[in-house]
Amino acid sequence: MIAAPEPFPTLTPEEYLVWEEQQLEKHEYIHGQIYELHRPKCSEVQANSINHDQICDQLAILLKSHWMESPWILGNANTTVRIPGTQIDLGADYSVTCDDRDKTTTQYITYPCLIVEVLSKSTESYDRGGKFRLYCQNPVLQDYLLVSSTSIEVDLYHKNEAGDWLILNYQAGDEIELKSIGLKFAIDELYRGLVLTPEV
Repeated sequence: MIAAPEPFPTLTPEEYLVWEEQQLEKHEYIHGQIYELHRPKCSEVQANSINHDQICDQLAILLKSHWMESPWILGNANTTVRIPGTQIDLGADYSVTCDDRDKTTTQYITYPCLIVEVLSKSTESYDRGGKFRLYCQNPVLQDYLLVSSTSIEVDLYHKNEAGDWLILNYQAGDEIELKSIGLKFAIDELYRGLVLTPEV
């Protein structure tokens, strides 16, 4: 969930990256404004927060094992996703790129073909709405994966050859296909061993 801009310093995109490395909290940079990414208090959603981290770990294993000797670059929550041609830097749980242009930068990824967000109650509306619209400004993005941390449910926003975004919903027993990186896996692999706590 993104909050209203706080009284943060006015910075250029490059200055923001240096400043962000020194912060304890995660922020996003949109058209010159800095926004803090507010997270729910651990006391309120401790079980779901643990599930969020466990799902991220499972995703990392799936993604890394898929291309042991390939040119893919995997960015995690500490990697900034820059929207090309804008002054927008966002944070994603995971981003994947094989674009040679991303091999020349060390602080951010600009041309991911896949972005993954693991949802929570505090971030879901933003991830599905405003953040997705910002990500759509990236002409290279093909797959945007939204993973629930409270139920076995995944939504995949996939851009087809005509440039239209299709929404595919996956539930228990389904197989997910990420055409952007040529990966198929059972949705249940993401949730193995988790005790899910539906949010009300």
